[in-house]
Amino acid sequence: MPRQLRLAFLCILTVLGMIRTGASAELRLGMIGLDTSHVIAFTQLLNDSAHKNHVPGGKVVAAFKGGSPDVEASASRVDGYTRQLQEKFGVKLVPSIEELCREVDAVLLESVDGRPHLAQTRPVIQARKPLFIDKPVAGSLRDALEIYRLASENRVPVFSSSSYRFDSGLMDLKKAAVGEVRSVISYGPAHQEPHHPDLFWYGVHPAEALYTILGRGCQQVVRTSTPDTDVVTGIWSDGRVGTLHAIKKGATPNQVRVFGTKAVLEQKTSGDGYTPLVREIIQFFQTGVAPVSAEETVELFAFMEAADESKRQGGTPVKIEEVMRRNRGRE
Repeated sequence: MPRQLRLAFLCILTVLGMIRTGASAELRLGMIGLDTSHVIAFTQLLNDSAHKNHVPGGKVVAAFKGGSPDVEASASRVDGYTRQLQEKFGVKLVPSIEELCREVDAVLLESVDGRPHLAQTRPVIQARKPLFIDKPVAGSLRDALEIYRLASENRVPVFSSSSYRFDSGLMDLKKAAVGEVRSVISYGPAHQEPHHPDLFWYGVHPAEALYTILGRGCQQVVRTSTPDTDVVTGIWSDGRVGTLHAIKKGATPNQVRVFGTKAVLEQKTSGDGYTPLVREIIQFFQTGVAPVSAEETVELFAFMEAADESKRQGGTPVKIEEVMRRNRGRE
């Protein structure tokens, strides 16, 4: 059998197996990287059937600790979250990602540090396990491109998203009758971490909200940067304009405003927490169909990388395609 047909056949078997499993029993889920509050929040929603927002369909049964000693947000929390996961939820700790994959049906990559994500995805893709990658999908655009290349080559379902994308207030705004959308402003926290590109660490949340409304098609990005705030403006191929206000200090609310030909509307506060995202993850694991395309996620990270490049060039416009080409060439 030719290699491409063989890979396609294996992918079909994987997805059909996930659908059958999801229809008849809880999926056995594994976690990689126990250094973020998402580990506990997601597991509570999945494993605690008495929780008011319980999401049925999967249960976290095994985990690989991970952790990054040079990232304070990881090193200071990984031991505590690991103990909590074991003591409160009875999750089994395993010594390697390879062993994790042998014990589960699907994997959530939760490592707060995006730099090890590429290395951590390799054994999961090799084991052909559907994979959710928490934000940021990677610590560089080059690694993000490589992750999706490997997933596509091996026909393994993969998706990544900020929880903010599925917020009900944002979803309502996306469906609102504003006419043709002409421009969008998204503002929110953008705390930085020195090992990651500026916006990858936390600015990814309001940046993803911008893409939730506008979708793909950004062609050019320009960034104005100050110690307190960054303003990143993108021009889409059809003339729409998307503006990200990345707030680095002070009050940091998340909010999106849409300017349409018939109305101007602002996102309403929802208080959904992580429940909508966890529902999307389970549905993805059951069907193998990603709710966010690889192409959109890659362009989102190219948007943020182009913003960094614009800053390096003193605020000059940077084309998305130039950033993509430069990073593809280094694969």
